[in-house]
Amino acid sequence: MSQFLEVLEHYDQSGREIAYRLPPVGSAEVKLGAQLIVHQAQEAVFYRDGRGLDVFPPGRHTLTTQNIPLLTKALSLPFGFTSPFRVQVVFVSKRTFLDQKWGTREPVVFRDRELGVVRLRAFGSYAYRISDSRTFVNAVVGSLGQFDTQRLEDFYRDVIISRLNDVLGENLSSILDLPALYDELGGLVRSRLVEDFGKYGADLSDFYITSITPPEEVLARLDERAGMGAVGNLEAYTRFKAAVALGDAASAGEGGSGAAAGLGVGLGAGFGAQMASAVAQTMRGGSAPAGAGGGVAGAGFCSACGGALPAKARFCPTCGAPVAAASCSACGQPLPAGARFCPSCGAAQPG
Repeated sequence: MSQFLEVLEHYDQSGREIAYRLPPVGSAEVKLGAQLIVHQAQEAVFYRDGRGLDVFPPGRHTLTTQNIPLLTKALSLPFGFTSPFRVQVVFVSKRTFLDQKWGTREPVVFRDRELGVVRLRAFGSYAYRISDSRTFVNAVVGSLGQFDTQRLEDFYRDVIISRLNDVLGENLSSILDLPALYDELGGLVRSRLVEDFGKYGADLSDFYITSITPPEEVLARLDERAGMGAVGNLEAYTRFKAAVALGDAASAGEGGSGAAAGLGVGLGAGFGAQMASAVAQTMRGGSAPAGAGGGVAGAGFCSACGGALPAKARFCPTCGAPVAAASCSACGQPLPAGARFCPSCGAAQPG
């Protein structure tokens, strides 16, 4: 491609361009005295015959024998440095490229001292700038006409993940310790990446780890573990939940009809109070009253409130209702408390 250039200038409107070659293909004819305009945060690298000759900083430059000594040494003298010569100019952005994202494509395997082998995903951001334009163009850009940050994303992501794996294996024993180690791990990874970036003429300005997370199933296990820690004594918690469930069932029976209503008159009417006593005793660290589980030896339940009755009680200690007297097993007449024989028929009473 043949072009005759008197003004050499390039402006990036995308904000993502790292290098731009002028002309994009082939070379152009440039005459001594042409104007080279390098914008702020740019450098211009002159190439002739495939060799990088001069690097120009920001500003307006007139191409003369005084300001491009390396270039003019490469030219022949027959025309007194007045004839056109064919060159390429690569404009390199010197700005800092912020908020560059990195992350794992697939989960990486990590051996956790408490959870066993888990798979982790990691994400973060970094920032870099080109520190050596000539090295970057020669080692990375090559003969490409345009080069932007997207071309580096995959390469730098793989480098970052490789270094991160090394750092995690050497400095982390459990992912439960991660919240306190993000800054330290980020600093260690950055220190190892500096050389990786530097060999290509780039400077790693910042590096951050924003998250390292296990998959959903491991998070569920962690939630279960946290819940167990919050419960504390599992046996006491189980007794409490069972008592509450029985109390709820009794309360539901009180509002029913038919058999449920009959239950409410007998057991259900006082079951709430009975269960409240059981729950209270459970929370104090004891066991539920024996009456709550089937009666105290030698006692029964109050027909009025359903509360447990001590042996030989004549009145209910819960509601104060009189306790119905026992009846003779032979003639059915009332028996005095503790009677072993019926005063009406003389029959011996069981037990």
